[in-house]
This record gives sequence, structure tokens and C-alpha cells, in this order.
Amino acid sequence: MTLIIRDLLVNPPTWFLSFRDLTLYCNVFLKSDIVIESEDPDLYYRWIKPRGGMDFIEDFVRPGSEDGLRLDVEHNYPRSLVTDRIAPENVHRLIAMIRGCQGAA
Repeated sequence: MTLIIRDLLVNPPTWFLSFRDLTLYCNVFLKSDIVIESEDPDLYYRWIKPRGGMDFIEDFVRPGSEDGLRLDVEHNYPRSLVTDRIAPENVHRLIAMIRGCQGAA
């Protein structure tokens, strides 16, 4: 399964360590290929690469070009999970929702 994370969810109010926790869990335990959906991948790459944010990310993709489960800030596509941030208080809920959608796929 491909997990597509909207670029806006890399920015605050997202906690970067929670972003890393989520991508680590989904990559290692759920065997997901994780991509970041962005119109400006260079900007995001330069920000997250030095912080170790690319360790579990496969690539960047243009919006709408990849099929999979989306983690987004609004419901733009089918199979979208909507959240306003990735943070300690919601990372476990997000993982549970992703696991549930993976089982349904």
C-alpha cells in the first residue's frame, strides 16, 4: 500500500518527531511505501532531509498523480484521512486509522 502524505502536514503545527514516528511505523510494520505529495518538492526536501525526515520516505509526487491512501488536511480525493497535524496526541489514532484502511484495501 502507498501512503501519500500532504506536504502541509510536514509543517507546524505538526511535531517533526511525531511525523518520524508515523512514517517509521507505517514503513516498517505496515510495509507501506510512503510518498509526500507536493507542488514544490525541493523546498520540502531541503527542510526535512537534514532532520532525518527522508529516512522512511520513498519520494515526492505531484498532487493527484499517485494512487493510494492519503493523509491530508482536507478531503480532496477518495481514501483520504483528514487531520490538521501529526502530533503526540493523535499519532496513535492516525496509525489505527491507517491500519484499518489497509485491512480494507
